[in-house]
Amino acid sequence: MTFQMPARAPTPARPRRIWLRMLLTGLALWVLTVVITFLTGNPNLVPTLVLLGSFLVPVTFVTWAFDRRHTGELTAELLFTTFVAGGVLGVLAASLLETYLLHPSPWLFLGVGLIEEAVKLAALAVLTRHLAHKYARDGLILGAAVGFGFAAFESAGYAFTALFTEHGLSLRDLVQTEILRGLLMPVGHGLWTAILGSVLFSASGHRHFAFTGRLLLSYLGVAVLHALWDSMHGIALVLTLVLTGTPWQYQLLAQGYEPEPTAAQADLFTVFSWGGLVIVAVLGLIWLRAAHRRAEREDLSPVLWRIPTRTA
Repeated sequence: MTFQMPARAPTPARPRRIWLRMLLTGLALWVLTVVITFLTGNPNLVPTLVLLGSFLVPVTFVTWAFDRRHTGELTAELLFTTFVAGGVLGVLAASLLETYLLHPSPWLFLGVGLIEEAVKLAALAVLTRHLAHKYARDGLILGAAVGFGFAAFESAGYAFTALFTEHGLSLRDLVQTEILRGLLMPVGHGLWTAILGSVLFSASGHRHFAFTGRLLLSYLGVAVLHALWDSMHGIALVLTLVLTGTPWQYQLLAQGYEPEPTAAQADLFTVFSWGGLVIVAVLGLIWLRAAHRRAEREDLSPVLWRIPTRTA
């Protein structure tokens, strides 16, 4: 008698480009929600519209990055935790610190950059302190998760606020805010915290986080990029007035009035504003690429402070 082993069921293939399917499906649902909300005017759909528009791009990018992790320690559960908990903790801490520490001044946006990048880096360190191995590539991915989580919750707040205008509720302003922030989000918070995460993990061990000179310089540099991004509207306005301002416009400004810009000034302001954002985004991407290239190299910069994460 011949015994035949039962055939083993084939292992299901892992879906390829799941991030792309997620993006297309989420985009289709968001567009459908926009259309039905405009047609019906149903306010109960506003939370769905806000959440879909605010979280679609961040979740897609984090999913894409997850497939490029370095070790099995970086699990889907850990990524989800850093995205949600890191984002919420970052937003809450930044709101608290900015309320009590910042006041209107020429350095306001630099203060915002310093605070928000610090709280995101701190949230990343707290949520990943139990990792046995800390590789720069995993730090980059987890840093991006915290940054995108911060951006998602922040964007939800901006979208909700845009709904309320002096003329009543404005779905148009809400949708425009979500489109603009969705397009710019990949080169904002997620990018900046990914850089810091890579640098932090590159010098850290399984028992400690290392605060190095390179991390300090990276933190200050990312905070400056953040400040330039936030202040680009004002920078573009100043450049436009310096280059094309007329005496009567300066007189009105001195009297506290806002002068009407000419058509040429409006065009120049748009060029400066968007051109500046593009420059900041390109600098960030170049920096991230450089950080990724040296991901496997040992950070030889001086260690300023070692923060223990394990007692045994």
